[in-house]
Amino acid sequence: MGDELTGRLGGIYRDLHAHPELSFQEHRTAGIAAGWLKDLGFEVIEGIATTGVAGVLRNGDGPAVLLRADMDALPVREATGLAHASGVDGVMHACGHDMHVTCLLGAASELAASRAGWSGTVVGVFQPAEELTDGAASMVADRLFERVPRPDVVLGQHVAPIPAGAIGLRAGPMFAAADTLRITLYGAGGHGSRPETTVDPIVMAAATVMRLQGIVAREVSATDTAVVTVGAVHAGTKNNIIPDEAELLLSIRTSDAAVRDKVLTAIERIVRAEAQASGATREPLVEPTGSAPRWSMMRPRSTGRAARWPPSSARRR
Repeated sequence: MGDELTGRLGGIYRDLHAHPELSFQEHRTAGIAAGWLKDLGFEVIEGIATTGVAGVLRNGDGPAVLLRADMDALPVREATGLAHASGVDGVMHACGHDMHVTCLLGAASELAASRAGWSGTVVGVFQPAEELTDGAASMVADRLFERVPRPDVVLGQHVAPIPAGAIGLRAGPMFAAADTLRITLYGAGGHGSRPETTVDPIVMAAATVMRLQGIVAREVSATDTAVVTVGAVHAGTKNNIIPDEAELLLSIRTSDAAVRDKVLTAIERIVRAEAQASGATREPLVEPTGSAPRWSMMRPRSTGRAARWPPSSARRR
């Protein structure tokens, strides 16, 4: 890669980092990617699943290879102090998608400039909404593979805290599946001076959070891997009022379908048991809000009843 291209890509990276866009709102980023591909001679399709972009470069006979990068940022306030820090309050490229886009533009440039050394078809895909786990499925649903050659292989990459110039490879799964849950715990609110007249959902939530930490430590084998993170706890409005309910937002990572099933089953068991132990006024609501890959996710029913999951014999009858 020449110094000129490296410099241009550095500028693109800093520009993307300074102008992050949330899921399905990546219009500016998509426009930059589409314009770059057009300049390289790619056939470009825009607006796939709202903001997705696909570019096709045909170079004779050979396999079709799809290269993929995600584009969306996170609802995080940046405090790095960088000269190219986010200029959008409360939005930041905190997961490297700005670098992913930059890398794919660089790869497309190198491939377009070296067509004498390879043959086949390259498909560059800039995917929206990775953070919602909806972007890839939405592009497929919007006829991505009817609009571009069906690939023989799909290649993606993710930045990692490893030395510059190095790449990480391994046989088998490289990254974990991800599930996200919203758990609502129901109590009975009242005045903070008379807790005996209430069922405190904050205490219920605290007990649940602590008990959930035992799943990986005591229910997952040392030869398997899993992560259970409670990333947000929402409850209450004032220091002297006990609220009626509390909400937990969970992130679960697993690398094996059987382990995933076991962890999700354990989460539901613990949530329901802690609610019962606290004298909850009604059954907790456990809502799957995302799953990638979507092995067997079942969305909650519109009736407001608890979602039926996971897909196993442990499911309540």
